[in-house]
Amino acid sequence: MNKNRQEILKQAAAVHRETLQKHLQHRLEVARAKGDENLIRLLELEANSLQ
Repeated sequence: MNKNRQEILKQAAAVHRETLQKHLQHRLEVARAKGDENLIRLLELEANSLQ
């Protein structure tokens, strides 16, 4: 049972990370479309911290 719970938590963490990355990518696309260089730099820093 403990192994199963650990696997579920591992999968949930992976899905959460993937969702964060997708949202961040979308925010970057919007910032680039608007030409907001300051926001782009901040979002790129955030992206690097997720890796």
